[in-house]
Amino acid sequence: MPSCLALSFTAAEDVTFALGGVLIVLVALMGHRAWKLSRVSPQERERRRREVLVTYGKMGDATLMEVRDDSLLYSYHVRGMEYTASQDISLLKPFMPSELSSLGSVSVRYDARNPANSIVLAERWSGLRARRVS
Repeated sequence: MPSCLALSFTAAEDVTFALGGVLIVLVALMGHRAWKLSRVSPQERERRRREVLVTYGKMGDATLMEVRDDSLLYSYHVRGMEYTASQDISLLKPFMPSELSSLGSVSVRYDARNPANSIVLAERWSGLRARRVS
């Protein structure tokens, strides 16, 4: 190999390059870990959406059309437009009333800027009406 192309480093320079490489790897690992921890799971994103609607959402009347295993199908009117929506309630089973009245009138909370964004049930609020025992 020609001597003009061969690079010769001292031991101090070799250690400096090695430490620099280790530092780059450590910073990359820390950045990746921080990024992973900052990501919000879909379940947490949905919980936050429900919380915002309970806190700031407008209330209205809706019609409960169908109750399936883990979902509610309902429709409601806002400013002359009819919306039909469903809500996954698989994580909200503990907040369900023990006896639902038959399909019919319920309350809904919706985002006034985006009325299609709505809920009928949340951790701190329920638009479902329990059956009254007479």
